[in-house]
Amino acid sequence: MKAARWHGVKDIRVENIAEPSPGPGEVKIKVAWTGICGSDLHEYLAGPIFVPVGQNHPLSHDKAPITMGHEYCGIVTELGTGVSGLAKGDRVAIEPIFACGHCAACLEGKYNLCDSLGFVGLSGGHGGFAAFSVVPARMVHKMPDDLSMEQGALVEPAAVALHAVRMSKIKAGDTAAVFGAGPIGLLVVEALRVAGAAQIHVVEPSAERRAKALELGATTAIDPMAADPVAKIRDATGGVHVAFEVTGVPRVLPQCIDCTRHEGQTLIVSIWEGDASFHPNTAVLKERQLQGTIAYRNVYPAVMELMMQGYFSADKLVTKRIAIDEIVEQGFEALVAEKSQVKILVKAPD
Repeated sequence: MKAARWHGVKDIRVENIAEPSPGPGEVKIKVAWTGICGSDLHEYLAGPIFVPVGQNHPLSHDKAPITMGHEYCGIVTELGTGVSGLAKGDRVAIEPIFACGHCAACLEGKYNLCDSLGFVGLSGGHGGFAAFSVVPARMVHKMPDDLSMEQGALVEPAAVALHAVRMSKIKAGDTAAVFGAGPIGLLVVEALRVAGAAQIHVVEPSAERRAKALELGATTAIDPMAADPVAKIRDATGGVHVAFEVTGVPRVLPQCIDCTRHEGQTLIVSIWEGDASFHPNTAVLKERQLQGTIAYRNVYPAVMELMMQGYFSADKLVTKRIAIDEIVEQGFEALVAEKSQVKILVKAPD
């Protein structure tokens, strides 16, 4: 079967590999759609970050080259022995977290903080940029009948955004800032609307993405190349209650902190390629908080319920649909060159 595999920086190849078969406790899925994630782009441009190179990942038991793709959905085609609660033909979204189940975080139910955390399609396993995938049955979530398959490919990134907002101190009526209006930043805007934020100020250099942020419910969309975003946000709010950093750009982190009020909170959502710095006194003198957040836990059902209510709409977020053979030029390279792109979906090969 065809699969897009990571071999190294700027070296993703569409290759023919063996079709996987499910073992005990596993499920085989005919992939429908898979989104290209910002984490995928980081691996393409500056990896390895999550991709295991040199030695196998402790949970996937794989190392590069690996089949990429972790934002995906499909149809169950085969069940391994011991799998219950699923049937052939079920439409499913994949929660692609590898977790050990026995470290301190896992024993507390916080499996996204596992000591050996990994992701299908980043840390090995049978990723979604392929015709078929095999995953443990615990990763599979049945989709409501009324959700399209394109929506199914957005459940994973929407879960990142919803979990980030849940981890924050935001309350109904509070003010927020979102730095970065890529796919996750835009989904954070929608999750903040769900949470009842009274004002949502978005900072984004791309005019197309600023327009999309306003369409999705942002109060203002600020071009940081044309105005000081911290001054603009503080003029409008006196300092927001919570700021979300969704860029991974080092100079943006201190801006996020500076735009919050006393006792404000900054949520760091991005995966970083390098270091970022800020002056600690900006946190100390106003008793501000910094909080990291990774992935999600126990939110897939809530995400799909919100999708049924019209949130996290594929019609508004998907800007391009491509075939797997186009994944490098029309996918990864397009995301690098065209800041108008939001979410690109890859159709699975037959």
